[in-house]
Amino acid sequence: MVEGFAVDLGGTKTAAARIAAGRIEERLQTPTDGDASFWSQLDAMAALLDRLGFEAGANLGVAVAGRVDGAGRWQAVNAHTLPGIGEEPLLEQMRARFGSNVVVRNDAAAATLAEALMGAGIGADHFAYLTVSTGIGGGVVLSGRLLNSRNGLAGHVGFVSSPLGEARCGSGRYGTMEVTASGRAIAAFAGTRDAKEAFETRTQKAQVAIDRSAAAIARLCGDLTAIFGLDRVAIGGSVGLAKGYLSRVEMHLEREPPLFRVPLTLATLGQDSALLGALLPEG
Repeated sequence: MVEGFAVDLGGTKTAAARIAAGRIEERLQTPTDGDASFWSQLDAMAALLDRLGFEAGANLGVAVAGRVDGAGRWQAVNAHTLPGIGEEPLLEQMRARFGSNVVVRNDAAAATLAEALMGAGIGADHFAYLTVSTGIGGGVVLSGRLLNSRNGLAGHVGFVSSPLGEARCGSGRYGTMEVTASGRAIAAFAGTRDAKEAFETRTQKAQVAIDRSAAAIARLCGDLTAIFGLDRVAIGGSVGLAKGYLSRVEMHLEREPPLFRVPLTLATLGQDSALLGALLPEG
């Protein structure tokens, strides 16, 4: 059972929680300073944990936006998200501050693990989770094991190419899911402040932007199913959980040949998925 403390540091917010018996007992949140240095980010995490009553040596799971390699080094992949992070010794420094019972992983990978073992993926043998939010993230769980790689890039589906992509991504690649389907991409295409405004305004331009995002996500689901033989895909994130978005993805997925029409569902753990998954064993 999940017991201990967890931190989830994303591009827009940093959350921390005390967890007992697989449930969040107390949760705190603060805006993330996207331009802060590595050491400032550590201080921000430490401040939240101190308010929760963390004591050195307790179990601590840390989920962060960006790439976390096999040695626990942390680096931003998208130049527009956490630009102050560049191959930082995250695991080493977290253990130096908080004790040896620390695990670190990518935030979308943590959310994937939680959804697979505690949420929308229960009962699925080959499962993928996609978060459609400000950016695009995700992960894959095969026979109960989270797909990892030594370089920490496994699961970074936001940097997969999309046939609908028409711009260069912060990763340096051209025409990725990030510049096609993310909340940022929706807002840019719709000419709104953010994706939330695009969903609310319901202008023709906004509807085209949202539909373009859904079509790209549907194509990604088909591609991942071709590669991993998926049984189910759960979609989460602020855009992914927006009213009507999943049905749009399903509509576009129906245009794929039957073999690639993987069953879709909404993620069930919401904003707490990365916090819960940060503490879970990988199987």
